[in-house]
Amino acid sequence: MKIHVLQLGTLGANCYIIETAPAQCVAVDIGGSAERFLEFLRSKKLTLKKILLTHGHFDHMGGVEAVRAATGAEVYIHADDAHKLENAESSLATHIPGERFTAVKEYISTIGDSFINDGKLCFKVMHTPGHSAGSVCYICDDVIFSGDTLFRLSMGRTDFYDGSNGAMHNSLLRLSMLNGNYTVYPGHGEETTLDFERNNNPYMQRL
Repeated sequence: MKIHVLQLGTLGANCYIIETAPAQCVAVDIGGSAERFLEFLRSKKLTLKKILLTHGHFDHMGGVEAVRAATGAEVYIHADDAHKLENAESSLATHIPGERFTAVKEYISTIGDSFINDGKLCFKVMHTPGHSAGSVCYICDDVIFSGDTLFRLSMGRTDFYDGSNGAMHNSLLRLSMLNGNYTVYPGHGEETTLDFERNNNPYMQRL
């Protein structure tokens, strides 16, 4: 699995571009800088098929509509966060000075845990609420795209309007109970591994 990473938008959230077949890819989170993202696709001669959103906060979806309109890619988000794609206040865009919110016109809502296939890869959608009600992690082979659920030595905030400490505790517990080790690609910051977090992350140590 070939994975590219870009830091996009005002807050520099991680955007992951995963090659799923020759000249074909999916993206996890596009937080802004749509033209830079599209230029990267052109430079690599990649066709974008799907956009997988870990949650609906603006710093992870700010560039989605422009990219969707330009590529025709399908957009996926958990049903509990879908409303954020259409509302600036719900997406927290109004909390980021100077940003312009553009609603996503077409998207597919997922419910609970599910699966999304593209090319030769299958992405398991694990519902991991806590940072937001509809936060998810995407698991593919030995990789987890953890959004704002799990960071290196930390976890996502739970003090937003639909965040929950209790839900985050349960989500981290679910991740900790996965069999084996995984490379973890978070929504912000550097990559890590699940074993490292099990052994060193203070929020996982409390489970």
